[in-house]
Amino acid sequence: MRPKTLINLDPSTFFFKLCTPFSMWCSPMLSLKIIRYEIGVIICAVLGLLFVVLMPLVGFCFGVCRCCNKCGGEMHQRQKKNGTFLRKCFAVSLLVICVFISIGIICGFVANHHLRTQVEKTRKLADSNFRDLRALLNETPSQISYVLDQYTTTKEKAFSDLDNIKSLLGGGIHEQLRPKVIPVLEDIKTMAGAIKETKDALLHVNNTLEDLKKSTAQLNSSLSDIKMNLEQSLNDPQCSVPSVTAACNDIRMTLNQLDGNTSVDQLPSLHNQLDNVNDVLRTDLSSLVQKGNKSFNDIPEMVQNQTTDMVSDIKSTLNSIGSDIKNINEQISIQDNLSIFMDSINSIETYIHQKLPTLEEYDLYRWLAGLVVCCLLTLIVIFYYLGLLCGVLGYDRHATPTRRGCISNTGGIFLMAGVGVSFLFCWILMTVVVLTFVVGGNVEKLVCEPYQNKKLFQILDTPYLLNENWKYYLSGMVFNKPDINLTFEQVYSDCKENKGMYATLKLENRYNISEHLNIQEHTRNINSSFENMKVKIDNIVLLDAAGRENLLDFSSSGVDEIDYDAYLAEIAKPPTKVNLLSFADELERKARQLPPGNLKRSLTSNAQTIRTVYHDQVMPLRQLMGSLYRSIQNLQHKTSGLGVKVVNIISSLDSAQDFITNHISSIVVQESKKYGNMILGYFEHYLQWVKISITERIAACKPMSTALDSAVDIFLCSYIIEPMNLFWFGIGKATIFLLPAIIFAVKLAKYYRRMDSEDVYDDVETVPMKNMQNGHIGFHRHQTTQAL
Repeated sequence: MRPKTLINLDPSTFFFKLCTPFSMWCSPMLSLKIIRYEIGVIICAVLGLLFVVLMPLVGFCFGVCRCCNKCGGEMHQRQKKNGTFLRKCFAVSLLVICVFISIGIICGFVANHHLRTQVEKTRKLADSNFRDLRALLNETPSQISYVLDQYTTTKEKAFSDLDNIKSLLGGGIHEQLRPKVIPVLEDIKTMAGAIKETKDALLHVNNTLEDLKKSTAQLNSSLSDIKMNLEQSLNDPQCSVPSVTAACNDIRMTLNQLDGNTSVDQLPSLHNQLDNVNDVLRTDLSSLVQKGNKSFNDIPEMVQNQTTDMVSDIKSTLNSIGSDIKNINEQISIQDNLSIFMDSINSIETYIHQKLPTLEEYDLYRWLAGLVVCCLLTLIVIFYYLGLLCGVLGYDRHATPTRRGCISNTGGIFLMAGVGVSFLFCWILMTVVVLTFVVGGNVEKLVCEPYQNKKLFQILDTPYLLNENWKYYLSGMVFNKPDINLTFEQVYSDCKENKGMYATLKLENRYNISEHLNIQEHTRNINSSFENMKVKIDNIVLLDAAGRENLLDFSSSGVDEIDYDAYLAEIAKPPTKVNLLSFADELERKARQLPPGNLKRSLTSNAQTIRTVYHDQVMPLRQLMGSLYRSIQNLQHKTSGLGVKVVNIISSLDSAQDFITNHISSIVVQESKKYGNMILGYFEHYLQWVKISITERIAACKPMSTALDSAVDIFLCSYIIEPMNLFWFGIGKATIFLLPAIIFAVKLAKYYRRMDSEDVYDDVETVPMKNMQNGHIGFHRHQTTQAL
C-alpha cells in the first residue's frame, strides 16, 4: 500500500476546464487554481524548508550556548527529589522515540532496496511489452487472412450440399409425402399377400372337405355292413330259446345306433369362391404396388434432374462472393492504422534501450545516496541505543554525580554524540525528504491515482485541451476528423477488455465492414435463384385402375359370405352316434353270456369288426375333421371384414393420391425454402463470424493497455513512486522524531555523565542518610548548605 500524502488532493478540482476554445494554458485563473490545488504540498514543503533552515541555526546556537556552560553545558547536576523518576522517564521516552526512528529507518532501507530491485526489472518489463506489441502488429494480417480464407471451407460445404440436392431437397420432399403414401402402399402390399394366403387356405379347406366327405361315406358304408351282419346273426334259431331271447332283443334294440352322426355330404363345395379368387390372382397386385412405390421413390431423382441449371447458377454466385470477400483483405485498414504505431514503437524501444544503462547508472548513485541517508540515521540511532545501553547498565544509583562510572559516562557521551550528529545532518535529511515528498506526492496524486480511477483520461479527453482546434484529440490524430467521439478513456477501457482494434478505434469511420459484408446484398442472388426454382413433380400414380379393380374383385369374390358357422357346427359333431369301442365291448359281453354256438361266434366276430372300423376309419376321420375345423377358422379369420378392409384401403389410396396431386406444389415450395435457408445459413453464419472476428477479436488491443499500465501504473507508480513515497515517509518520520530525541538525549545525558562538581552539605544533620551511609561529603562551590 502506498503511503498517502498529507493533503488529500483531487485532480478534478485542478483540471477543471483547463482550456476552452477561447482560453490558453496560462491565465491568472489557472494560476490560482494551481496554487489552490497545490496548497497542501506547498505548506508541507515550506515547513520542511523551515526545518532545513532553522535546524542548523538552532544547532549552532545550542552548541554556542553549551560552550558558555549554558543549556546543560555546565558539568554540574543539582540533585532533586524526583531525579530518579525523571531519569527513567527520559530513558523510556528516548527508547520509544528510537524505536519509531528505527521503524522509519527500516522503511527507508526497504524502500531504497526495493526501488533498486524494481529498476533492475525495467528492461525485462519493457522487452515483454514490446514483444507483445510486435506480436499484435505482426499477427494481425495473418489473423485477417485466416478469417477470410475460411470462406473456402464454407463454400465447399455449400457445394457439397448443392451436389447432394437429390437427398437433401428431393429427400425432404419425399419425407414430407412419406407419412401419407407409405402406409397406403404397405396396406395394399399386405392385401396382395392376404389374397394369396386366402387362396391357399381356401384351396386347403376345399380339398380337406372333399376328403372328409369320402371318409364319411366309407364309414357309413362300413357301419351299414356291420348292422346288416348283426341283423342276420340275430335271425339265428338260437335266439328263439327263452334264455337267449332277452339278450337278442337287447342287441336288436341297439342296432339303430350304428349310423353316421354327421351330414358332411350336405355341406356345399367351395369351388365357386376358389375360382373367383383365382381370377383375382390373375392380376399381379404386388407388381402394381411396386410400380407405384417406384414412381414415389423417383421424386429425389426428378428433383435433381430439374435443378441442374439452378445449382450451376448458385455455384457461380458463391464464387463471386468469394472474390468480394478476398478484396476485403486489401481494403481493410486495420493494418494501416497499426503501422502508424510501428515507427513510434521502434523509436520508443530504441530510446529506452539507449537510456536504460544511464538510468541504471543514475539509480546506482541514487541508491548509494539513499543508503548514506539511511546510514546517517542509523548512526544517530545507534549512538542513542549505545547511550541508553551503557547508561542503563553502567548507572550506579549509589554513586554521586562526580564519581559515576566509566560505562555510565560513556553512555552520556554517546547520547551527546547522537545529538551532535543530529544537528549536523538532520537538515540534509529533511532536504532529501522535502524533495522526494514534492516529487512523489505530486506524481501520486496527479498521475497515479487519476490513472487508476480513469480521471486522468477524462482530463485528456477534455475538448480542445490538447489541441485548441480539435474537440476530440484522439480522433483528430487517427482520422483527422476531430468531431468523432473517440476518447482516451473509451479506448483504454476497450483495450482492457481485450476488444478488437476495429471496434476500439471506431475504424468504421474509415472502412465500414458492415457495408462490405452486407448479408442481404450477397445473398440476394441466391435467394432469387431459389425463389425462381421450378420443380415439377407429377405422374405419380400409387395404384392404377387395374389394381383398384383387382381389390374390388377380391372383395366381391364371396369368400367373406361363406356360412362358416354351419361348416364349423357340422364338423364339430362326432363321426358316429355311439362310441364304437363301448358298443363293441358291450356286444362282446353279451355274447359271452350266450351258450356256445354260431350266434355267439357271429356276435364276437362283429364286435371285433366294429373295433377295427373304429381304429381304421373313425380315428383318422376325427383327425381330419379337427384339421378341417382349424382350417375353416383360419379362413374365416382371414376373410373377416374383407369388404370393409378393401373399402378402407381404397379410401386411403384416394386420400393419398389427392394429397399428392393437390399439395405436392406447396411441399416443394416449403422444402425448397428450407433447403435454400440451409445453404444461405452457412454464409450468413460465416459473414457474421467474419464481422465479429474483425470488429471484436482480431487485433485485440490488450497489449496496448498492458503497455500503458506497465509504463504508468507499474513502472512509474509501483516501481518508482511507491518506494519513493515509502522512502520519504520513513526517513521523514525518523527525521521528525530526531527533535524530541535530541531533547530527551540532552536531558538524559546529565544523569549518565560524570560531573565536575556536585552539591555538598556542611551540617551533618541535614545530610541525607544516603550520603551519610556512603561517607561521601562534598563541598558546594558557593559554600552554602542546601537541604535536598
